[in-house]
Amino acid sequence: MARWLLKTEPSTYSFDDLVREKKTAWSGVKNPTALQHIRSMKKGDPILIYHTGSEKAAVGTATVVSNPYADPNAGDARFVIVDIKPGKRLERPIALPEFKRDPAFKGFDLLRIGRLSVVPVPDAMWKRIEQLSAQRPNGNAKPTKTKEARRR
Repeated sequence: MARWLLKTEPSTYSFDDLVREKKTAWSGVKNPTALQHIRSMKKGDPILIYHTGSEKAAVGTATVVSNPYADPNAGDARFVIVDIKPGKRLERPIALPEFKRDPAFKGFDLLRIGRLSVVPVPDAMWKRIEQLSAQRPNGNAKPTKTKEARRR
């Protein structure tokens, strides 16, 4: 199973929009390499949603719920789309500077080819993103509530 990162400008379409709509067709991609990645997607593939613009952070997960198909609004069979549904918001966003500082992301297409809107996420990097999301930005694990604290 492949894993993917999809970039979006939150003022145009945000992770919150995806959560509210419950499903969307991921369209508008024109870059040949990004389109090649979309053609490689399969139903069930996990996705990381990344906000661009002033935010520049991974914010949530999603899942591919259709195999790629020609964009019916494009008028050109080269342009393909997939349908996606939201997963969960990350426990905390992972900002671009954090990706850049962490040696685990060396060679990551997000950093190497910054303008590419669809990039594969290797398994080890996906696991590292999950780890980082569960930590405070300083690297310490988030505290867990004790039974006593939860009762209050």
